[in-house]
Amino acid sequence: MTNAERAVQNAMAAVAASRALRERAAEGRKAFQRIQIASQKPLYVPKGVQLRLDLDFEQRRNS
Repeated sequence: MTNAERAVQNAMAAVAASRALRERAAEGRKAFQRIQIASQKPLYVPKGVQLRLDLDFEQRRNS
């Protein structure tokens, strides 16, 4: 095997290692984002406040 062939093989090995590292990091970020979204607090609605449900919206809009 010539020096050029060894250099190409070393370069291909480095590219493969870099790709694997990048994919592992992306999976870690994806898992962290999923955890972060799941741990967010829900929108605050004060107790004792009842929200209005507008059931006549379509009728008023067409009038």
